[in-house]
Amino acid sequence: MTEAMTLPWPAGTTIHLVGVGGAGMSSLAIILRDAGYLVTGSDLAASSTVEDLRRRGIPVQVGHHAENVGSATFVIRSSAVPRSNPEVSFAASHGIPVLKHSEALGALTRVRRTVAVAGTHGKTTTTAMLATILFAAGFDPTVLIGGVVPTLGSGAHWGTGDLLVAEADEFDRRFLDLYPEIAIVNNVEADHLDYYESLDAIVRAFKQFLERVPEDGWRLLCSDSPLASQLADLDPERSVTYGLGDSAEWQAIGISPNEGGGNDFYVMANGTLVGHFHLRVPGRHNVTNALAAALAAGRIGVDFTTAAAALEGFSGVQRRLEHKGEAAGVSVYDDYGHHPTEIRATLAAAREGQPGRLICLFQPHTHHRLNALFDDFTDAFGDADLVIVSDVYAPAGRGPASGDRGSAELANAIVDTEARYGGDLTTSISRVAELARPGDVIVTMGAGDVTTAGPRILSLLSKREAAQTGGSHAH
Repeated sequence: MTEAMTLPWPAGTTIHLVGVGGAGMSSLAIILRDAGYLVTGSDLAASSTVEDLRRRGIPVQVGHHAENVGSATFVIRSSAVPRSNPEVSFAASHGIPVLKHSEALGALTRVRRTVAVAGTHGKTTTTAMLATILFAAGFDPTVLIGGVVPTLGSGAHWGTGDLLVAEADEFDRRFLDLYPEIAIVNNVEADHLDYYESLDAIVRAFKQFLERVPEDGWRLLCSDSPLASQLADLDPERSVTYGLGDSAEWQAIGISPNEGGGNDFYVMANGTLVGHFHLRVPGRHNVTNALAAALAAGRIGVDFTTAAAALEGFSGVQRRLEHKGEAAGVSVYDDYGHHPTEIRATLAAAREGQPGRLICLFQPHTHHRLNALFDDFTDAFGDADLVIVSDVYAPAGRGPASGDRGSAELANAIVDTEARYGGDLTTSISRVAELARPGDVIVTMGAGDVTTAGPRILSLLSKREAAQTGGSHAH
């Protein structure tokens, strides 16, 4: 297949992306630029992502103005960007087609053999693991990930092969715009209830997503998630289950911590031993993610030995228990976890092999999620020794509703560990730094601007240590 045949739009097409600073949009911008299109973008605020895009030669304007659209052939908008946005409304009124991010990705999936990774949790890491395996096996897939993979330097790679590996996000039902040949579903749980309103609606959407897989495609479903495993009934002949439990057709067994900070495990396929894995990334959830990635690679034609060797070198994704540094004998990590299940998995992983205290600085992400899942949040922090809960991060237009419980109420309700309300993020950061002592591990956690907390905590710890050592020299 020639390169020209695999392009969804004619060469020379000019594409303008509105809201290009988001993880998914910035990855898409890089892909389209590398595919040879003329790409421009705009975002509300300056950011490191905007700077990275500019360094890559993609012009990005800060602020939304009609003139930013320029001579674009069509416009792609982030789902966070409303139709009333001046650039979107200008395009619509001048007959310039406007696509949502998922529709543009859907157009790419029509011209590439696509593996789409879905699920309430684990999409980013599983997609990154699968891409790592395919690169090692000599494929050159196009990759779209909603997070930064250090080995790629971004979440995007335009490949010369005919494969596309992409996250399939259930929010806004955007995964229903994709055309996957292989679909992975890591888990199905209650989330985005401000959009879906019920768990039944979420399950129906995942079912519709799997119905988009063609007759000769594959559905790979995690049997550890009851709702995901039930979806195997859609087409038992073309569905394969994987997981840690005995009901999985492909099962990880003999999981044991290794000296690299991750886990070793064996894989059984319908009772037959097929391989041994050595992971550097911690947590049992990553064992499941690796199993899904290796299984998908196997359907493409990659043997298990190659997959296992590739994942030995996999060091993770930014904001997935990412080590930010060490100061005053305290190690600081940052994680994107913002759902109770993710919090439990991350704290269990952080606890592995850590004899010191585990302190979690948690910033709830959206008032609606905190209130919809409040009871689940209260018992999600048992692996931490101390939890500091900062004020809720509320994206524009998603403030509290009357009667909503906030961070102070959550701190009071958390069970199985000590929890305190920290106030705003800056105050919470100061409190964590004050409480930390040598040997502690701190995990900053959430999907909002809590990602800035790690470096700030390290700075406070370094200053404290310098003041203490300076004081000791004075005597």
